[in-house]
Amino acid sequence: MRLRMLGSLLRVGHPLALVSSPGGPSGVSRHSGHHLRRGHACNAPKCPLQLQSDIPQQEDPAHQTQDGLGQRRQLPRATLVHPVVEESGSSRTGMTLTTEAINMQDTVCLHLCLIFKCAPLSWQESTEYIEPKSSETRDPGKQGHTEEYLLPRMIQDLTKQETAPFGDAVLATWDTCIGSEICEELWTPHSPHIDMGLDGVEIITNASGSHHVLRKANTRVDLVTMATSKNGGIYLLANQKGCDGDRLYYDGCAMIAMNGSVFAQGSQFSLDDVEVLTATLDLEDVRSYRAEISSRNLAASRASPYPRVKVDFALSCHEDLLAPVSEPIEWKYHSPEEEISLGPACWLWDFLRRSQQGGFLLPLSGGVDSAATACLVYSMCCQVCKSVRSGNQEVLADVRTIVNQISYTPQDPRDLCGRILTTCYMASKNSSQETCTRARELAQQIGSHHISLNIDPAVKAVTGIFSLVTGKSPLFAAHGGSSRENLALQNVQARIRMVLAYLFAQLSLWSRGIRGGLLVLGSANVDESLLGYLTKYDCSSADINPIGGISKTDLRAFVQFCIERFQLTALQSIVSAPATAELEPLADGQVSQTDEEDMGMTYAELSVYGKLRKVVKMGPYSMFCKLLGMWRHVCTPRQVADKVKWFFTKHSMNRHKMTTLTPAYHAENYSPEDNRFDLRPFLYNTSWPWQFRCIENQVLQLERAAPQSLDGVD
Repeated sequence: MRLRMLGSLLRVGHPLALVSSPGGPSGVSRHSGHHLRRGHACNAPKCPLQLQSDIPQQEDPAHQTQDGLGQRRQLPRATLVHPVVEESGSSRTGMTLTTEAINMQDTVCLHLCLIFKCAPLSWQESTEYIEPKSSETRDPGKQGHTEEYLLPRMIQDLTKQETAPFGDAVLATWDTCIGSEICEELWTPHSPHIDMGLDGVEIITNASGSHHVLRKANTRVDLVTMATSKNGGIYLLANQKGCDGDRLYYDGCAMIAMNGSVFAQGSQFSLDDVEVLTATLDLEDVRSYRAEISSRNLAASRASPYPRVKVDFALSCHEDLLAPVSEPIEWKYHSPEEEISLGPACWLWDFLRRSQQGGFLLPLSGGVDSAATACLVYSMCCQVCKSVRSGNQEVLADVRTIVNQISYTPQDPRDLCGRILTTCYMASKNSSQETCTRARELAQQIGSHHISLNIDPAVKAVTGIFSLVTGKSPLFAAHGGSSRENLALQNVQARIRMVLAYLFAQLSLWSRGIRGGLLVLGSANVDESLLGYLTKYDCSSADINPIGGISKTDLRAFVQFCIERFQLTALQSIVSAPATAELEPLADGQVSQTDEEDMGMTYAELSVYGKLRKVVKMGPYSMFCKLLGMWRHVCTPRQVADKVKWFFTKHSMNRHKMTTLTPAYHAENYSPEDNRFDLRPFLYNTSWPWQFRCIENQVLQLERAAPQSLDGVD
């Protein structure tokens, strides 16, 4: 008994429904004796399985929905991956999981004055049942419980029914049983697919909205293969793809798996709105696999039954015996550097086409961070050109709108980059010739429109106003000034660069006779944001920041990747140069300031602090105890204590800066962005009296114990 499974990539908001020709009545079967409940084969007539994707390509006013407040909203143009199977042929028309009537993703139901995220399933233009996320049901422990849901009147007019079952149920066909999970249910400790599989469900679908994080695909694939490895069965994971207008990017990774092996893999990053996966699988392989697991058979005999929604069709037929089945494949993972080159680039493209601006403006300093940001825009141009060459008319239309040329067809990424990216090197008397040269050479190699300017007149004007009012002139520390004077003079330079960046973003195209404005790109990495090593409202303040969730370590690896992938040789000198803000006077023409010296810690250490603080939820004392073991071969307890206390002092002093961070692409779980990912106070007692006292007491005990442990040693 062979099935051909098809996965289809859809935009967010496109409805997914079960549609059939007229057939027998369907309903909910609550008894436990359904002949398919244990996954046994049946002798019902079958017909060949044909596949089709019926997906709208253009935006349609009908593809609007109502949000939870009853307000009309236009659905975003991002994408959703969802399994689609269709059957037709012989003398009867079969079933199609396709885009017809009912929204399957991000559907909100108000039931008994409670709000649920749901997956409604329709058949023959009627809603057969509505499945809420198991973590949001009123009684999560009550498996298989259904209630009657009063459908909204607008749905009643379409389906000619007043109510539909609401709760846990599965779909029973003549030859198999289909269940579904919703998004994060795959990730929960006790996923619904476990109980569904024990109850005879052989095919599990998942309409997921899992956002991209670096290295997350490995976990996603492991979860799906493990789900089908322990329990047997077929799993169709369909994940949203695209940007929904905030800090997240949904990376697709659709897959079809059976019995612990993957049989089809979707792309992880793409500008296409529609993607189809197919695999021909044999249900008998599932049944024989399950029969060999004796522990599963015992557990299945005690499983609680799910209500069955019976539909009058079959997925397989007697004539499909010779249909070749699909072979398992090895999953091809992107390296973290490839993920950086693809994910944030797709995110940038979505923001650009949605904003209808004329491109981006990037303050290009000649350092790793701004260079990596420039490379992301260049990577975006490469993907756009590739998508246009493959025939994507929507991307082509967006490009022509952005560059305001109806006959333009992008072929060369450098040419496209020159039209949509403006880079700007803003020098001061503290800038070195080396960084100016590196910025100019990189701009030439990626093709951006490059501007060089000097900010000294603006800095002199601002400090002159202060001197005129107060009668005092601040000095750099190198010239005898205090630390307060030194910091203030650095911040003036940084903030003036932000003002000039926005000025040129608004008017540089106008000065060239081109319509529109530019989006300002920020380039502060996640580690510097975590520590607060940036000036509040400086050139890190921008419209969007594609690297704001990426660590310095990963950015360096990404820049090295770009040297090899895009042949950008100008990056060699950038990646080998020490990181510096160039805000203090030069010493004999050379940079006298480096970022790591200013921070008092390395970027590698910062990544460790960030993960322990955010992901592992550690405070100062817990982190100290953890790092004692991690760094025991390189640091003494006193050194570890000093490092931890210094980090938490600096972090707590600058935590307020997190409230003004530029919206950034979310790529690391230790993102310090406080609006969603790091909901912690932004006002701390910077002395951490109790925690630091505990650390100090522990260090003293370890130092007293160390000499004693050496007694008696020759």
